[in-house]
Amino acid sequence: MAKSLPVVIGISGASGAALARATIDRVLKLDVPVIVTASSAGRMVWREEMEESFGEAVERWTATGLFTQYAISDLMAPVASGTFPTRGMAIVPCSMATVAAIAHGMADNLLRRAADVCLKERRPLVLVPRETPLHAIHLENMATLARLGVTILPPAPAFYIKQQSIADVVDFIAERTLLALGLTTEMPPGMVYRSGAGE
Repeated sequence: MAKSLPVVIGISGASGAALARATIDRVLKLDVPVIVTASSAGRMVWREEMEESFGEAVERWTATGLFTQYAISDLMAPVASGTFPTRGMAIVPCSMATVAAIAHGMADNLLRRAADVCLKERRPLVLVPRETPLHAIHLENMATLARLGVTILPPAPAFYIKQQSIADVVDFIAERTLLALGLTTEMPPGMVYRSGAGE
């Protein structure tokens, strides 16, 4: 029964559209339903960064029979209510504007409202922030959310497993996101640190 509950994925306007695509692809491969909402800025960034258009990706995901998408303005969508059960939410990538809004209880669009629902219902919420360097306001907002139980998961390369490409980094972050959501219980063998490797 738990496996049939959907995961919500929010796509905000930060750089890193490949992270969103990899995360959604990976969740769907687990046969877990996905509900997506993307901001207009998120779609704009996707258009700049990806060869596969957002529309093409949506068609591919929809073909799985496990995918639903709602407009960012649709506050009547099921995920806007705490009575609609989900397994939690990941916002990937997560802009600093989105971090700030969630940290201060601003639920003025579906992405922010769905995150607010996760907070009030005590469901897993994972943010993959894409900004550097970070100033004090960014850090304070993330600290506020971390104290509420939110997982802050920066897309940092795993140098210790000798990643060779951006794709390796993207796949690693997608797997870490699934782990943080509780969809998996361990990292794939090739993504696990081994003491003494390479010595």
